[in-house]
Amino acid sequence: MPKLRKQTFETAIIERYRRILGVSEGNKEDKAGWLGFLKEIKKRGLAGVRLISDACLGLAEVFPYAGWQRCAAHFYRNVFSHVPRGKMRQVAAMLKAIHAQESREAAESKSKDVVTKLRTMKLKAAAELVEKSIHETFAYFAYPPQHWLKIKTNNPTERLLKEARRRTKVVGAFPDGNSALMLVAARLRHVSSTTWGTPKYMNMELLNEMDQEAIYSVA
Repeated sequence: MPKLRKQTFETAIIERYRRILGVSEGNKEDKAGWLGFLKEIKKRGLAGVRLISDACLGLAEVFPYAGWQRCAAHFYRNVFSHVPRGKMRQVAAMLKAIHAQESREAAESKSKDVVTKLRTMKLKAAAELVEKSIHETFAYFAYPPQHWLKIKTNNPTERLLKEARRRTKVVGAFPDGNSALMLVAARLRHVSSTTWGTPKYMNMELLNEMDQEAIYSVA
């Protein structure tokens, strides 16, 4: 992908568009591979990262001051691994009710009710997981409510990666890593310039207003 300079990052933030910042070849998703990729993006000018999604290896090391939002959809799947198929629909509704609350305090209170309910359903492992880790999915409450739907899950990125996998699956075998990289980069460039990257994604002015209110409240 073409290198994006600092000015490009700033423009993307001001204009509220999503941007694909880079793509690289890697044998596996290990820490060493992620660190090299993330350090290169940071070197190119990425700064001011406030929130990262899921536990991507190396993110916390490269951007130590960023908050962490555990993907709510991934968390549901973790819970479902401890739930019989016949009870999944009921448990899914219970978990969604937690994230449908109007504040973090209300979500925390609701999660306690869910833990109690799971225990009465004899789903001890699921109850323990919710009790221990549900708070990791609550980082989005610290942001404007208009942003919650966009940041409480990692689904938009997952769909983008699914598109890359779909294209490589069609080809099957590549002569080398660089040829696969060129195909993926070309596809992601096309997606970024059309339906994925052209609509305005989030109103960042709301975030600026929230920051200003926080400054005034402290002063």
